[in-house]
Amino acid sequence: MLIVLRIAIIIFVLYVLSTYCRHGHQGLVALRGWSYAHRGLHGNEIPENSLAAFTAAVRGGYGSELDVHLLADGELAVIHDSLLMRTTGAQGRIEDLTADQLCDYHLEGTDQTIPLLSQVLDLYAGSAPLIVELKPLGDNVDALCRKACEQLDNYNGVFCVESFDPRCVHWFRKNRPEIVRGQLTEDFFKSETSKLPAVLKFALKAQVFNFLTRPDFVAYKYADRKIFSNFLCRRIWGAQGVSWTLETIEEYNTAVKEGWIPIFENFCP
Repeated sequence: MLIVLRIAIIIFVLYVLSTYCRHGHQGLVALRGWSYAHRGLHGNEIPENSLAAFTAAVRGGYGSELDVHLLADGELAVIHDSLLMRTTGAQGRIEDLTADQLCDYHLEGTDQTIPLLSQVLDLYAGSAPLIVELKPLGDNVDALCRKACEQLDNYNGVFCVESFDPRCVHWFRKNRPEIVRGQLTEDFFKSETSKLPAVLKFALKAQVFNFLTRPDFVAYKYADRKIFSNFLCRRIWGAQGVSWTLETIEEYNTAVKEGWIPIFENFCP
């Protein structure tokens, strides 16, 4: 019985160590105190992740969270899904398109088309912080991260990067440690769309890859924020918390009160 207890203690200690986060990055100071519009300030016939949505966010005094994919010609497009059907009604994947083709794909039946990351950066021009989510496909992690750095290096504004994929977060730890980086995650066992293997769902939910990625912040789904791994990351290791996606003023007020950086949608705080 004593041996079993010792083994259990060792496993628990190793788990706590696996959730390690980097603490005290000064870049977090400039990211705090802002509210972030999820995929821009969209709604009322303004599509998500469109230049119109980001323009509305700038005018409202909000930062924005946005999603970035690598195009076939090495450029970066701002769109959430890899598949084009939901946002444009067209077949195919964004990764198979080139920058010149984006103008042919209209968002949600409007005159808005898929923007490039460079266009969004020019629009924001440092007026408010940006949370840039990197969305790799297959083995394009290195190319995606390198291109993102290339464009963000020339951006005169506050930003951070995040990803659900620990490979992206690890890439920034290894290659660009000065950039504020975050691990996106949720309770994948509750997700109706996740097709990940159960072992990977558990690992991402429990944040056991943090010892490799050492994120500055954890971006957790609001409904899942009280999970034990968040307690370890925030209270033991001192990581900043980011809460997504807040859909009511009540959720927003709760998240802010608990110290989370808020990402909101469908209302204006």
